[in-house]
Amino acid sequence: MVKKKKKKSNGISEKKIVQRIFFLRGEKVMLDFDLAILYKVETRVLKQAVKRNKKRFPKDFLFELTPQEIRFMVSQNVIPSKSYLGGARPFAFTEQGVAMLSGVLKSETAIEVNIAIMRAFVQMRHLIEGHRNLVKKLEALEKSYDKKFIIVFQAIRELLEQKSKPRAEIGFHAKR
Repeated sequence: MVKKKKKKSNGISEKKIVQRIFFLRGEKVMLDFDLAILYKVETRVLKQAVKRNKKRFPKDFLFELTPQEIRFMVSQNVIPSKSYLGGARPFAFTEQGVAMLSGVLKSETAIEVNIAIMRAFVQMRHLIEGHRNLVKKLEALEKSYDKKFIIVFQAIRELLEQKSKPRAEIGFHAKR
């Protein structure tokens, strides 16, 4: 059996990229400092490029994390500490925002890394869709079996609702 290797772009595996995709505000996003590492630029350089091209990054492409979101990300060990950010609030890039970055950061590395990131987003989309289908199948099974096992469920509920009566002591008691 031949193992299928994960595609690499510029030495970065899709698995590593997927590990840097998070869910915030109901969106799959990547944080600016993770993207800067992947693109091999400083975070401030990435942010400057974005600020110079504001029109390319509407709110559905990019947003700044709130202090509450930063605390949450620190508590989840996504961000090592608030001091790691150097006082700046991170940008979160949606899939479309990441795609736009390749046009702003014009380098061979940016193009290669961007292709790998797009593949990782697609891979995640397939995994999520597969999960949704599995949930639907389980719900359908549950509904069909609910009717068949309603008697069993009722018996279990009755057993759970019964008050336990004190039981007589069992065993040998020595006289004192």
